[in-house]
Amino acid sequence: QVQLVESGGGLVQAGGSLRLSCAASGRTFSNYGMGWFRQAPRKEREFVAAISWSGGSIYYADSVKGRFTMSRDNAKNTMYLQMNSLKPEDTAVYYCAAKSQSGGYYFPRFYHYWGQGTQVNVSS
Repeated sequence: QVQLVESGGGLVQAGGSLRLSCAASGRTFSNYGMGWFRQAPRKEREFVAAISWSGGSIYYADSVKGRFTMSRDNAKNTMYLQMNSLKPEDTAVYYCAAKSQSGGYYFPRFYHYWGQGTQVNVSS
């Protein structure tokens, strides 16, 4: 089992920044690829970003590319999502997730473990 806890959400004005963190415990963090997803009210959960177990490969949704940066620190069992130039449409609950196999980073169904989520609200 892997336990994931997100933090860093909050309310920010459009154009502002937030940094989300996801702390992992349980099994060896470095064995897992990690992802960030978000879900806005009345919408399906969507892919935001993902990172391979080593951090050597990082993937972004087109909607956040150039504004969000994902990273991980395997020594601290933590991954991060730096969010800059935030827009009202970024408002959502953000979830971190872990997967043990390579590939399929864009799809929630390939992730085995999920955090409880952290709310991000961007005001216009």
